[in-house]
Amino acid sequence: MENQGTDEAMAEEEAHPYAFHVSGPRNVASPNWRDLINSSWKNENYKRTVIACFIQAVYLLELDRQENRTEENALAPMWWMRFKYKLTQTLVDERDGSIFGAVLEWDRTAAFADMILIRPSGAPKAVLALRGTLLKSPTIRRDIEDDLRFLAWESLKGSVRFKVALDALKSVAENYGSCNVCIAGHSLGAGFALQVGKALAKDGIYVEAHLFNPPSISIAMSLRNIGEKAGFAWKKLKSMLPSSSESQATNMGDKSSTIGFRNWVPNFMDKTSIGLKKWVPHLYVNNSDYICCYYTDADGPQDKNANKENLGCTNFTNGQVAAKLFVMSKGKQKFLEAHGLEQWWSDDVQLQMALHNSKLISRQLKSLYNLPAPQPTHVPQ
Repeated sequence: MENQGTDEAMAEEEAHPYAFHVSGPRNVASPNWRDLINSSWKNENYKRTVIACFIQAVYLLELDRQENRTEENALAPMWWMRFKYKLTQTLVDERDGSIFGAVLEWDRTAAFADMILIRPSGAPKAVLALRGTLLKSPTIRRDIEDDLRFLAWESLKGSVRFKVALDALKSVAENYGSCNVCIAGHSLGAGFALQVGKALAKDGIYVEAHLFNPPSISIAMSLRNIGEKAGFAWKKLKSMLPSSSESQATNMGDKSSTIGFRNWVPNFMDKTSIGLKKWVPHLYVNNSDYICCYYTDADGPQDKNANKENLGCTNFTNGQVAAKLFVMSKGKQKFLEAHGLEQWWSDDVQLQMALHNSKLISRQLKSLYNLPAPQPTHVPQ
């Protein structure tokens, strides 16, 4: 009877809805020796799928912790072991002890056992994955606290998670080189990933970033939109003023516009064309998800002069985009489905790459490219 009970428990674990073989990707093979000749990581669909699985692993690390799972029945490991990675660090929120992130590194030993003698081209040496909000009693308070922080300020820098994630990313970038490191997140985790990646980019450290359903709703955004509309209205009024008032009106117009694109575009293009080419985050959004859908809003007032006068970040360097925006094209969906992580590894995923100007991307990356003027160098006599 005891053995029968053990077998039933094992069967239950195997059928868990979050087990990799139950809800994981169906048509993604584990790496093998063929990847040495033609690496699967060069395929954008494969890369998106695997990185989304790494983020799912972080959700499950916290669920495993909450449900007191052991190494024998833990759900999370298969979500990285399948792709020849290993867990080297967990990121813990000191406020409640919850796991909100993890560093996964290429597992040379596991790869060598399957005759993969070297890391396939394009496979990162390390990935920092960050989960989003987990509506469970041990984590909901701190997760919602950071959600509200973003809602109010459109910034997550005040959270303890920001510093922990930033320190972890700096560490792996120093160990492996920024070109071999990737940061990824879903929902709230995508918000952290964007801001942490941007903070490193300001220091000249550019890591690959993959952001799934990044948050785009905030009170701060709404207030800025009001400011933008006021600035646009003033510009229209200014055009009707006598020419003798033009100089004064220009100064007033500059102050009333929240994002003053015309003031900083020339300096931006002169100083940061190289930077734009180095840090290009990948954003995956669904128009049916009201949390991230505003990333698809076009930049600038929609009139005939908008493209000339309000250039978004996607056009600053002769068509070189500042972010790659992938939009789910399944039509209207329910919110939970549209915001879910699982959609990004589904077999029938249909994406469109959007290269049009995005107002939110422009604003999110504006501070990154408003670089200070170079300091004069003192030459000894």
